[in-house]
Amino acid sequence: MNAIQPAVSEIAAPLHQAFDLQRQAYLAAPVPNYSERKQDLQRLKSMLSDNREAIIDAICQDYGNRSRHESLFAEIIAVTDAINDVIKHLKKWMRVQKRHVDHTMFPGGRNRVIPQPLGVVGIIVPWNFPVNLSFVPIAQAFAAGNRAMVKMSENSRALSALLRELTAKYFAEDKLQFFDETGGVGIEFSKIPFDLLVFTGSGQTGKSVMAAAAQNLTPVVLELGGKAPAVIDPDYPIEKAVGRIMFIKQFNAGQICTNVDYVFVHSSQREAFVNEAKRYVAKHCPDINHQDYTSIIDDRSMQRLQATLEDARSKGATVINLNDQDANIEARKLPLHLVLDTTPEMTIRQRETFGPLLMVLEYDSPSEVVDYVNAHDRPLAFYPFTKKRELADMYIERVMSGGVTVNDALFHLAQHDLPFGGVGGSGMGHYHGYEGFITFSKLRPVYYQPGFSPMEWLRPPYGNFATRFYNLLLKLKG
Repeated sequence: MNAIQPAVSEIAAPLHQAFDLQRQAYLAAPVPNYSERKQDLQRLKSMLSDNREAIIDAICQDYGNRSRHESLFAEIIAVTDAINDVIKHLKKWMRVQKRHVDHTMFPGGRNRVIPQPLGVVGIIVPWNFPVNLSFVPIAQAFAAGNRAMVKMSENSRALSALLRELTAKYFAEDKLQFFDETGGVGIEFSKIPFDLLVFTGSGQTGKSVMAAAAQNLTPVVLELGGKAPAVIDPDYPIEKAVGRIMFIKQFNAGQICTNVDYVFVHSSQREAFVNEAKRYVAKHCPDINHQDYTSIIDDRSMQRLQATLEDARSKGATVINLNDQDANIEARKLPLHLVLDTTPEMTIRQRETFGPLLMVLEYDSPSEVVDYVNAHDRPLAFYPFTKKRELADMYIERVMSGGVTVNDALFHLAQHDLPFGGVGGSGMGHYHGYEGFITFSKLRPVYYQPGFSPMEWLRPPYGNFATRFYNLLLKLKG
């Protein structure tokens, strides 16, 4: 046991040193003004824009191959736009809010809610969208006036090295620092007494993060993914639905926490769905070895996905390789697959797929969809495809999920004025938009008592005046 302790201390020491530095800076200047916050956000945007190509290249290096267009859209354009939106609304978000006062009891009093910074926040980032899932919460943290420490994934080593180098050119260490995952860093990072800890990743790891944070009573925001369903109403154009679902399924090789994990297809449209999926792949991503087709992140993930397919196949599922190509093991390129005729004991039914595999379930009535989804963990996203407003509303009312896109998938995340967050097994808390600003702030309630207060007449020993006054309040309030 003693031999292990120095290694743990060696990992923890720089993290605590960085935290202490940021904590002292916060205590010295706890509430940055609007100009300072705007400058921090503009500097964050410049760090991304000035080094765009280097960042895209680093992500591609970490993946083995990451489509440049996918990185450009999801990591650069989307993040730049998100920062712009924060800057646009920042002054409004920072305003002190007036609140109602009951003047029958507190005449002359004033109530205010003041958004104030929490202090130092920690952000634990996954590998699948490493810039988006670090810079967007950083922007929210800066908007609220905080300082941030960011722990990157072990699968983002090239990007992590680049960001650590770049950050020193744009920010002081007491404002923003990135940390690499070299083994055991995440565990120690979770133990730091942050004022808020944001984690994006698997549910199992999320439980460990929350348990570690609980030792310091650190509040957490958890974004945990899960099995996000789609359902296609038979009256909705099947070609359009398949095209939209397959576009999202092939994006980043399916490695998205809000991707369509499985789709409910009406039993009358099973064959049509399969045929449309084949047509989509033949037209839009026929060759997995093309540079536009993203690699699976690492060998372990590649093996997990192949094992999931083999498990389904061996237990009687119908597995359809939409590319008609063998997997490229060396390049970690896995073809798009449909998996039909699944049963509950199959791995694909039990775990988030997180890859280019799409499970297809058949249904005959909407109630079957509702019952199936509600029998499992609440998903991070839900995607109903229908032209019927009342049917969409029914699904939204009866199936609880983190977020919803109607007649498409994923794009509720790109709406800057919508909060993003899970529920139940898919997480807790929100960021993005105003709700993100609120998450990273303490909404400080402040009551201002005037010079005169009737409470001065209501001190013990209680006499006839207090009795009459309380009786009057009972009459007024009753």
